[in-house]
Formats: sequence, structure tokens, C-alpha cells
Amino acid sequence: MTLIEITLVIAILLSLIAVLFLGVAAYKKGTDRAKCIINITSVQKVARSYANLSQLAIGDNLLIGDIAGANKMLARAPTCPDSGVYTFQATVPAKAAGVAATELYLSCSLATATEKHVPKLYSGW
Repeated sequence: MTLIEITLVIAILLSLIAVLFLGVAAYKKGTDRAKCIINITSVQKVARSYANLSQLAIGDNLLIGDIAGANKMLARAPTCPDSGVYTFQATVPAKAAGVAATELYLSCSLATATEKHVPKLYSGW
């Protein structure tokens, strides 16, 4: 083998490794986004369930400490798997009849147009 052939093989291997790392990074970002949406979904459903069981009306006080912690509906308050920060409401979220919920109990700071840490549809929550 000549030096040019060896250099070419090394260049091809390095480019394939670079593509592999890009794919892994994109996969990680997608799984973080999916886990964040699952967290939002779970907390929303727990907040609705707790409000129903405790006979709370829309707008009544509902703190995360009421639903998350030892011997509560959630073992602990969730955290964003990415670098986002969760914001919890202090009241039972409003819901319009027959349409998407007008408020989410939990929102992520990465719920932007580029990061998309927010469910597309949340009707019936």
C-alpha cells in the first residue's frame, strides 16, 4: 500500500466515525425531548386525578408538594432530562370542555419552536 492509499482509508474511517457521533447526538436529543413530554403528560394526568380525588375545582390551590413526595401520587417531582427547567402552576389547571386543555400544570423552559419540549396535542387531559 502506498502512503496515499493509507491516508485515504484513514480519512474515510474518520468521516464515518464523525457521522456516527452526529447520529448519536441527534438520538440523545430526541430521547430527551420524548422523556420531557412524557414527564409533562404524567404530571398533568396526576394533577387532574388528584384534583378529582380531592374534589378540587379549577383554580383551587394545588402545589407540586401535594402530588409529589413520599407516599404521594408521584414519588418525586420530575426534572427535565435536558438542560430545561420545569415550572409548576400553583392551581388546578383550567380545561375547556371538548377542546384541548387551555393550561398545562407543568411547563418546560425548552418548550420553544426549536427544542419542542411540549406535547403537540393534549386534548382530553
